[in-house]
Amino acid sequence: QVQLVESGGGLVQPGGSLRLSCAASGSGFTMSAMNWYRQAPGNQREWVATLTNIATTSYADSVKGRFTISRDNAKNTVHLQMSSLKPDDTAVYYCYLQTPRANYWGLGTQVTVSS
Repeated sequence: QVQLVESGGGLVQPGGSLRLSCAASGSGFTMSAMNWYRQAPGNQREWVATLTNIATTSYADSVKGRFTISRDNAKNTVHLQMSSLKPDDTAVYYCYLQTPRANYWGLGTQVTVSS
């Protein structure tokens, strides 16, 4: 079993920056890819970014150039660095882990961009 815990959400002003983290706990799992999704009230959950186990990255057009997905040296945590934040970035952000055995969702962290 794998547990995912997001952190780093909060309130930030437009134009500001925020870094989200997703820590994965458990043993014996192999990461195929880690993803970030977000969902605002009334909207469907949308894909934001992906980092694969061979270190390739991809981004939604809406965040390209502003967001960066990465992992730390311990390889148990992924980050989403968000810059030039806009009010329409406001959403609950979820990490989504893909492994050869199963896929896992975190519980989400709230990001609010407002003045």
